[in-house]
Parts: sequence; C-alpha cells; structure tokens
Amino acid sequence: MGQRGRKKGASGEQSRGLLLSIAAEEFALRGYHETKISAIVEKAGVTQPTFYLYFENKEALFHELVHLFRSRLGDYTQKSRLEPGIAEAFIRQRIVEGLTPFFRFFIEEPHLASIGFSVAPQAAEIKDQLADEIRANLMSEQQAGYFRKDMDMGIVADSIVGTMERFIATQKARPFKQPEILADEVVRLFLYGIAAP
Repeated sequence: MGQRGRKKGASGEQSRGLLLSIAAEEFALRGYHETKISAIVEKAGVTQPTFYLYFENKEALFHELVHLFRSRLGDYTQKSRLEPGIAEAFIRQRIVEGLTPFFRFFIEEPHLASIGFSVAPQAAEIKDQLADEIRANLMSEQQAGYFRKDMDMGIVADSIVGTMERFIATQKARPFKQPEILADEVVRLFLYGIAAP
C-alpha cells in the first residue's frame, strides 16, 4: 500500500510538472490571452478535470509560472554574490560560476524565461527587481574592493539585465554555446571591455 501511494503521488507530480511545462510553452508562444486550457490538457494527454486537480484556473497556473521564474532568479542572484576575501586570481572564475546558472536556466527553460522577461504583465517590475538585487550585489562587491570605485553599479546592473533580456529574446537564432562559455564571455566583456589589449 505504501509503495502504491508513492507511485500515485509520483504520477500526480509528473502530471502537474507536465502541465506546467506545456503551459509555459503555450504562454510563451501564444501569450496569456490566446492560451487555452483545452490546448494545454490535450498536449499533456490529460483531462480538464485532471487540470483542475492541480490548478484553480488559467490565471493561477500563469501566476505559478511567474512566481517560479521570480524565485529561481532571486535564488541565483543571492548565490552569485561574491563573498569578501577571494584572491584576485580567482575573482573572474568565481563571477563566471555565479553567472552560469542564469544562462543554464535560460537555455534549459526558454519558455519560462520568456514568460518572466516579456509575457508577464509584471515583466518590467521583474527586471527592475532583478536589476536592484544585482546592483546590491555589485555595490557590496565594489566595497569589498573587487570593482572600480568610480563605476555606477546601477548602470552596470541595468546592462547585465539588458544582456540577459536580449539573450532570452534571441537565443533560438544563435548557435548554441554551453552556459559556462556564455557566462565567461559576458564576464570578460564586463571586466575587460572590448578594446584590444
């Protein structure tokens, strides 16, 4: 009986996860208003009553996707902050390690990223909040001596968010690169610029 209950629960979580995944794709491709529950359940191979076991309505489903996007970004931003005392030789690598999860997320879940950065009505607010969190990280890191004191970290944070936004919007048209390589290229750009050495 215990094993049977776990199996049923696992199947339920799989159905819920599948509905979230398909809904993310539908919302990203069609927008909120054009996305239909009937299309989501058809692609998931479940019934509409099954849908309503997990979600009250389309709005609740969409809200959950936006919340999931926001919480993932917040988690990555928090974990990316450089702690004081990192040796100079390791700073670049540590920044790359902090930025890589963002690009991995955007590559692995492009539809969810599209929802958070452009489809959601609160997309501008999400990007503003992300820029504020990145700015706070950068200011802390600036005070720790990792970055130049004469740089406006608000401009740097806005530029980083703009880079992320553009990447999400154009990644399907670009050749695929590993998230670590993308992160390293962005870090090199921000640390060293594009001028010839």
